[in-house]
Amino acid sequence: ADIAQRYRISKYPTLKLFRNGMMMKREYRGQRSVTAIADYIRQQKSNPIREVQDLEEINSLDRSRRNIVGYFEQKDSDNYRTFERVANILHDDCVFLSAFGAISKAERFSGDNIIYKPPGENAPDMVYLGSLTNFDLIYAWTQDKCVPLVREITFENGEELTEEGLPFLILFHMKDDLESLEKFQQEVARQLIGEKGTINFLHADCDKFRHPLLHIQKTPADCPVIAIDSFRHMYVFPDFSDLSVPGKLKQFVLDLHSGKLHREFHHGPDPTDVAPGQPIQDLASSPPESSFQKLAPSEHRYTLLREKDEL
Repeated sequence: ADIAQRYRISKYPTLKLFRNGMMMKREYRGQRSVTAIADYIRQQKSNPIREVQDLEEINSLDRSRRNIVGYFEQKDSDNYRTFERVANILHDDCVFLSAFGAISKAERFSGDNIIYKPPGENAPDMVYLGSLTNFDLIYAWTQDKCVPLVREITFENGEELTEEGLPFLILFHMKDDLESLEKFQQEVARQLIGEKGTINFLHADCDKFRHPLLHIQKTPADCPVIAIDSFRHMYVFPDFSDLSVPGKLKQFVLDLHSGKLHREFHHGPDPTDVAPGQPIQDLASSPPESSFQKLAPSEHRYTLLREKDEL
């Protein structure tokens, strides 16, 4: 029971991958067949770092991806081995590349180094400034760069995100509406960085997620729309144009944590929010049920061990 709780095991069989003693956040969700599992293991054993043979390859990188580039004097070194350990863990979140010897020399004017190239053609590079043999430091720096504060939710990763157990703060936007996404990302970073770990910040394609929008009586024509899914109910941020009002988005999240959103859906405004002299009305209502809870693993997908005696 202690092991199950520590590694968030609630259904059997569950297959999780560990690298360098660390549990990977993506568990195996493929077919339970010899061929499928063997293919998965082969894929996981493949080298997560692409070695470049010419620095011109760096100039033609896909800048829609997050790229981490390591420049090393030699492959047989502690610096590269540490970089390799980090890449093994985070290769699903970033593209890792390396260059060695004479090829990397132009980028090693102060010794071996690691560069982060963020998405966007004009986005400036960021240089890692810590010890190149300190795994914990490089891992923390790389994870911060590779795992965005605001992640996209899709039908492919929805199950994984729901299993993290945190409520969702979601921006629904049209796929080509990058301006609204950028505003949302900026305000999340400005107002809610302290809430990281208590709620997941996500964005979703309005066309793909029409059904959750219908639950909150919205359509793609209403996008951009911000909502919270608590896995019990969905709550809508009143007006997207209020996003940049200082503290407004943060208060929306704090009202979830305090239970205020839930109370007001059932009983109307809190007494402190009613103007003096106005009667307090108990306006019972039914907030829309959670849509994203349905992306969680099916209860029938695994054999559930309901009684301890079965263990």
